[in-house]
Amino acid sequence: MVQPINLIFRYLQNRPQIQVWLYEQVNMQIEGCVTGFDEYVMNTDADEIHSKMKSRKQLGQITIKGDNITLLQSVSN
Repeated sequence: MVQPINLIFRYLQNRPQIQVWLYEQVNMQIEGCVTGFDEYVMNTDADEIHSKMKSRKQLGQITIKGDNITLLQSVSN
């Protein structure tokens, strides 16, 4: 399911930490702030988080193709 465009735009404006779950990547999530998006891709300043190994790797600026995004959620501190 694709998030409504106004929610993604709110993530861009307010710059909260979000978590991106990827299609067919059950044990890995991307966490960061949305820095831009269009109808096909989303740019993020991000970290890669492996839930099984409990590790975190800084990625920096990345582009995620929209077809690979399963879920977007705010990260609560």
